[in-house]
Amino acid sequence: MTVAEFRDRLDASGEKPPVILLPFGSTEEQGPHAPMGDYVLADKLAERVAELSGAIAAPCVPFGYAEFFRAFPGGIQLRAQTFCSVVEDVVGAFLDHDIDRVLILNGHSTNSFLIDQVLRKIRRETGVCVTSIDLWRSIPSALWEDLHKGQSAQARGHGGDPITSLSMHLLPQAMRPDLARPAAPHQAMGLPIAGANGIRFEDMQVNMPLNADEVNPDGMMGGDAGLSSPEIGERIFDHLTGVCARFVAHLQNSNPRDLDVKALSS
Repeated sequence: MTVAEFRDRLDASGEKPPVILLPFGSTEEQGPHAPMGDYVLADKLAERVAELSGAIAAPCVPFGYAEFFRAFPGGIQLRAQTFCSVVEDVVGAFLDHDIDRVLILNGHSTNSFLIDQVLRKIRRETGVCVTSIDLWRSIPSALWEDLHKGQSAQARGHGGDPITSLSMHLLPQAMRPDLARPAAPHQAMGLPIAGANGIRFEDMQVNMPLNADEVNPDGMMGGDAGLSSPEIGERIFDHLTGVCARFVAHLQNSNPRDLDVKALSS
C-alpha cells in the first residue's frame, strides 16, 4: 500500500479502524530438509487471514528470540531485549495513530513469553489490550489426532510438524526431502534430554539451558518429518486461517480499551 491507500482504508472503516495483523516469525534451522526462513509461513498465513477477514496484514518481522539455535550457522537471532523493543516499536507505530485493534500472529513459539511481557507493558502505559495468537500451539489436539491417526506424538516437534507439512504445502520448491532424517534421542549428564529446556530425572523435568545442537546435531528435536505431507499442511493452513479470520471479526466488534470483564452466566 501507499500511505494514501492506507489512509483511505482507515477513512472508509468508519468509527472502528480495521484490525491490523502483525506476523512475527524466525529465521532458524528446521532440520536439514526445510528452509530456515520459516517466518514465510507466518507471513502467508497473515496474508490469507487478511483476505478472509478484511484485516490489513503488516510485513512480517522475520527474526525472533531463538537463542538455543545459535550454534547452527545461517540463523539470525535477536537478543531478548532487542526482540522486546522491536515488538513495542511495531505495535506502537499503530497505537500512535489510534489504530488499536491489533493482532499479533506469532509463528515462533519461543517469542511467546516476550510478546506477553511487552503487551502487558503496553496495556499498563496506554490502556490498550493488544491480542496475540501463538499459531502452532493453537492447533487443537483433535485436529492433530485426525491428521496423524494416532501418530501425532511422533509427528509433532521441531523438525517435524507443523512446520514441515506447512512448508511442503506452501514452499515446496524450497524443501529438501532427500535430506530428511529421523530425530535421534540424546542424553546429557547421563540423563535423557527433554528438549532445549532440560533433562528428565525420574518423573521430573530438570531445567537446563541446552543448545539445539546438543539436543540433536541435525536440529531434529522431536518431530518425525517422514509423517509430514503437503495435504496435512493444507489442512493446518485452512484451519489456522479460518479460525484466525473468525477471531478478527470478533476483535473488530470489540473494544480493546474496555474489556467488559464479568462473570460467565450459568
